[in-house]
Amino acid sequence: MPTFKPLLATLRGDRQATPPLWLMRQAGRYLPEYRALRAEKGGFLALATDPKAAAEVTLQPIRRFGFDGSILFSDILMIPWALGQDLSFGVGEGPRLEPALVDHALDRLQSVPERLEPVYETVTRVAEALPPETTFLGFAGSPWTVATYMVAGKGSKDQGETRRFAYRDPTAFGAIIDAIADNTVEYLVRQIEAGVDAVQLFDSWSGSLSPAQFERWVIAPTARIIDELHARCPGVPVIGFPKGAGGKLPAYARETGADAIGLDETVDPVWAHASLPADLPVQGNLDPLALIAGGADLDAAIDRILGAFGDRPHVFNLGHGILPDTPITHVEQLIARVRSTT
Repeated sequence: MPTFKPLLATLRGDRQATPPLWLMRQAGRYLPEYRALRAEKGGFLALATDPKAAAEVTLQPIRRFGFDGSILFSDILMIPWALGQDLSFGVGEGPRLEPALVDHALDRLQSVPERLEPVYETVTRVAEALPPETTFLGFAGSPWTVATYMVAGKGSKDQGETRRFAYRDPTAFGAIIDAIADNTVEYLVRQIEAGVDAVQLFDSWSGSLSPAQFERWVIAPTARIIDELHARCPGVPVIGFPKGAGGKLPAYARETGADAIGLDETVDPVWAHASLPADLPVQGNLDPLALIAGGADLDAAIDRILGAFGDRPHVFNLGHGILPDTPITHVEQLIARVRSTT
């Protein structure tokens, strides 16, 4: 008989007395063991494309904290890298993609799908090493967010260049979105075949769009990806995380077909509980700065979220990634507080 996985059961709609717990970016710079391994490898991309090292990083927070979920150590920009853009991570600069699609010449890129092979090997290694009760999560960036990096060649505060392009030439921009969506489906299917139990779609910049553009560039391609994943990988839950969506969350939940919705820290959990379908699993949404604050403020923030979502399937998580200066003792406080609930 298969081992019970609380997080996977929750994503499938079964409420747990104690909500399962994992943290976005839980394998990262707040852990000394991660910093040591990254320094040894010489940089993020070298680490993420070394299956043995990437598997070790993925497993580090599970060994230390015993989270209910383990998320693949990788990056949302692996798809543009496989599509033929060169990917680099400069110190203090964030990711860079070259050539930027400033001329929108997607057809000039030469696809290099073999660049993704180390990711699948990492998945296989982690799946073999995880405790049987731990849910293994794969992920990809959603098309809108990935496109903002591909067009600009880097991150930006308002995604202005990409938003202008989407208005000016929606046909050409739609071709970029379609290419990302097609490759994302294949990428996630391969992750599932290699051993992940569920997947998450990160749409980190969805909050920059107007409602009509959100429908076109976030909801529509996300729904297409999820439909294809459900058809090809029945029973594998998909978490949608449209950061910054705010009041557009109910439409996202209704129209994408996501099995669970991730909430960022700006979303009022009481409002979310009242506004989203009653049986829809939710994930989130502790402010990462509350985790840094610790103490009574952290306990109060945890309790408010637990109280709001006590009557629905809920995965406890942050509203965004854990920050590098987070004290490990505060993570331990969080775990103890969540797991003391019944």
